[in-house]
Amino acid sequence: MEKETEKILEKIRQTRIVKKITQFDLALEVGIAHSHLYYIESKRVIPSIDVLVKIAKALQVPLAELLK
Repeated sequence: MEKETEKILEKIRQTRIVKKITQFDLALEVGIAHSHLYYIESKRVIPSIDVLVKIAKALQVPLAELLK
């Protein structure tokens, strides 16, 4: 996995934690399984663009913020 991709996935996890949102609640809001979000945050799975957009929206941050 590319370093840049790993940074994006870590940014998702960090943002979720700062906003005090559980993995379960974020997964529910995004419309994915809790296990899928767990795999994304643990860098085992790369989410589709569609899922990235939904995650950014659920976290209430611009997609560009996650991609920095």
